Amino acid sequence: MKSEDDAKHLPQTTLDPGDWSAFRTRAHAMLDAAIDKMERAGDGPVWTPVDDDLKRQLATGLPVKGRGVDAADDAIRSLLPHGVGNTHPRFFGWVHGSGTPANLIADIAAAALNANAGGRDHAAIQVERQLIGWMRDLFSFPETANGLVTTGTSMATISALKAARARATDLADRTSGIANTRLVGYTSAEAHACNARAFDMLGLGTDALRRIPTDDAFRIDTAALQTVIDADRAAGLQPFAIIGTAGTVNTGAIDDLPALAAIAARENIWFHIDGAFAASGIMSDRLRPKLAGIELADSIAFDFHKWCHVNYDAGFVLVREGDWLRSAFTTRPDYLQPKQRGLAAGEPWPVEFGPELSRGFRALKVWAHFQEFGTKRLGASISANCDLIEQLAALVDADPLLQRLAPVQTSICCFRYQPHDIDPAHLDAINDEIVIRLQETGIAAPSTTWLNGKLAIRVNITNHRTRPSDLTVLIDAIHALAPKAIADVTGRLESE
Repeated sequence: MKSEDDAKHLPQTTLDPGDWSAFRTRAHAMLDAAIDKMERAGDGPVWTPVDDDLKRQLATGLPVKGRGVDAADDAIRSLLPHGVGNTHPRFFGWVHGSGTPANLIADIAAAALNANAGGRDHAAIQVERQLIGWMRDLFSFPETANGLVTTGTSMATISALKAARARATDLADRTSGIANTRLVGYTSAEAHACNARAFDMLGLGTDALRRIPTDDAFRIDTAALQTVIDADRAAGLQPFAIIGTAGTVNTGAIDDLPALAAIAARENIWFHIDGAFAASGIMSDRLRPKLAGIELADSIAFDFHKWCHVNYDAGFVLVREGDWLRSAFTTRPDYLQPKQRGLAAGEPWPVEFGPELSRGFRALKVWAHFQEFGTKRLGASISANCDLIEQLAALVDADPLLQRLAPVQTSICCFRYQPHDIDPAHLDAINDEIVIRLQETGIAAPSTTWLNGKLAIRVNITNHRTRPSDLTVLIDAIHALAPKAIADVTGRLESE
């Protein structure tokens, strides 16, 4: 019951609505705007750049006196047309998931709970534990496995490699550091940059990560890997981690995971798999055979916000021997000491398995996503994307003006526009210009990459909204935009 002093105090300090009925109406209006945005995800341009008016609005100073409800909501609505475009069915650049409207529901509940999922005994902890159990089962890991929901694969990789480092030093790295160690690791030349970043952030240095050449299918050359390991041992270095890739960023290649697991076991080296997007293919009948060996890993890092289509951000780290993950991070100062009863119970706390004590209830939207759709439906969506990328590859192969630059293994097709009467020295710039024009016109949004010294148009399909007609739109647009791109690039280069 509120006292008279409370009645005087609250209006001056509370941030709750003064009128809950009005707030409910306000929230419904914003929810409608958000749903309208998602319902029309395939309408209009893929990408709408931020205009000058909005840039000016976003350059104003820090508010001292709040502008009020209407101004705040108008400001939020002004952002809705200007996302990166990954909800659109013709967003083909980079490996972004496309999200689902259903995640709005989970995010609303998570915001209402406003739970710190770093520890203590409450529902968020139990939900994350169930999700960890599901992932253990999904990847056929043993009961000893444990994990953590993270912001993404980058943080999951740091967590996994810290556990690997802890095992290699028998936990000495936690107290005396790594100055007296000579730890080195190995990965493909096609591996994601997050692996080198993890070596940097863990104090190992990027030079300690050996980048092994790839075969013709852009998979790590296992014979070359063994040669480098042997040379490092002979030089007195300590190999401690092999990082295999399930879905490289350039071509979607999947390394020979059983062969890497065998080398890691023989050499007593931690076997980590960067499965940022393609690890989710374990749910797909089409991709599951290509992921054979993933169950042999010591750790896996992957994203729910890519091929599972959970809204950003949501990654995961899964470690076979969960005690190593806990040993790599656990520390409990006096004010966080465990209890057998009360709110401070609930052992072990998630903070013991990663770097963050303050953690949002990120697991809820992932947990709810699997509750609603199940692995069968999510896997079918992944398989459908694989079908589409094969269709795109067929369209490219049948087109005399297009050349495919890599085999299709998962969800990525790399090719380029290559007319025979154009100076080969101009082709890289022409293809780059075509991609920029596709993005600026809003027709489609592929990206570019380099393969064997050639700039490629890189099309990734990790979008449950993409349909075969979108592929035809893309190919037709490339042909329509190419003449102007050729004229502009040729004129510019010849005048230089």
